[in-house]
Amino acid sequence: MTLSRRGVLGLAGVVGSAGAAGALGAAGTAPAAGAAGAAGAGAPRAAGRVRTGFERLAADGYAVLAGQKVGVVTNPTGITADARHLVDVLHADERVDLVAVFGPEHGFRGTAQAGDSEGASRDPATGLPVYDTYDKSGQRLADVFTAAGIDTVVFDIQDVGARFYTYIWTLYDCMRAAALAGKAVVVLDRPNPVGGRRAAGPVLERPYASFVGREPIALAHGMTAAELARLFNGEFLASGRSAGRSAGRSAGRSAAGPVRLTTVAMSGWRRGSFFGETGLPWVPPSPNMPTPDTALAYAGTCLFEGTNLSEGRGTTTPFEVLGAEGIDRRWAEAANGLGLPGVWFREAYFTPTFSKHVGKVCGGVRLIVHDREAFDPVRAGIGLLVTARRVWSGFGWRADHWIDRLTGSDRVRTLVDAGAGVEEVAGDWAAGLARFEAVRGQYLLYS
Repeated sequence: MTLSRRGVLGLAGVVGSAGAAGALGAAGTAPAAGAAGAAGAGAPRAAGRVRTGFERLAADGYAVLAGQKVGVVTNPTGITADARHLVDVLHADERVDLVAVFGPEHGFRGTAQAGDSEGASRDPATGLPVYDTYDKSGQRLADVFTAAGIDTVVFDIQDVGARFYTYIWTLYDCMRAAALAGKAVVVLDRPNPVGGRRAAGPVLERPYASFVGREPIALAHGMTAAELARLFNGEFLASGRSAGRSAGRSAGRSAAGPVRLTTVAMSGWRRGSFFGETGLPWVPPSPNMPTPDTALAYAGTCLFEGTNLSEGRGTTTPFEVLGAEGIDRRWAEAANGLGLPGVWFREAYFTPTFSKHVGKVCGGVRLIVHDREAFDPVRAGIGLLVTARRVWSGFGWRADHWIDRLTGSDRVRTLVDAGAGVEEVAGDWAAGLARFEAVRGQYLLYS
């Protein structure tokens, strides 16, 4: 392909990038927030905007991908600052030998609902083969990488900061499979949209590992994808231990050890920043994550997936409204009575168009977060579980105890059933959270 098509289109994807990623450090990590560098050719500066890992990779001329056959794990969130998809940009640039695309849960183009994917296909825009990674891990996924003929796996997906959001475990599975297959991994960082000042909630216990939590990290981890990759490599893959399971099958032991990992950090991102402060466009990472406000509540309200109440799927505000037939204003009154910081609960009624209680009028609550700094979504979720059980006689857990997978043990369920309050439930996970915080601090890239 001529430079007139590939080179020019590739350069167009760098519009808005600020500085070159610079030389990689000894740990294989591009310089973190605040690093200086020359602006990309012809790229205007937007004061205060975060530069993603992809932007910094592009501004550095894709140096870390030189001479490699590249496969990209991504979805609709893998875009440039001017809303071009990175697969289109990389394919058009003669400096990158992009040979394959890998789609996670919901698929490369994001059309599939929760617990589904798009399957294998060929991308009509680029002609590249698209492989399905969903429900694949270990040697099975390593074989996919081998069959694709790649040398390096590039990961670029927007996460939302909760342990049970599966993209971080797609990252983990890809790292482990790449180690088994002798491939390298490059993680292009993006913001944690709910900030990263602290972790919150219970830490997963290994017997409860699944695709909504492969390893013992906190429910709200307070990390970015690149930081998690560093933690995964240093704490789990390096030791050869693997807690993960996929579709009920053990993922086994990672005899290959740590992967050859490079992380390309953002510039301009701070741990206290929420997504609206980044200057970046929001693309829904999955069909039921329409806005950053959804992500803010998700770490707490997704716990209702483990109950017989609707978590708002099939409405325009999933995870911000919760309810079921027969619930009335008493739930909102009880939840407000807890005095949880940063949030109010409003009596709400809605009719889901799919998922639980489809076509039925549900009563319940809507969360209104009025102070993001003070708001703790996990405690809010626990408070809502506690009060729902108290005021609604129809409350019940899913028969498969999915709540245990979501929380990482049976402790939340058994404590709520025993009549425990929010502080008692939160106190139960405090020691494990403190231990995780100490480990987490070793892998952070931003202040």
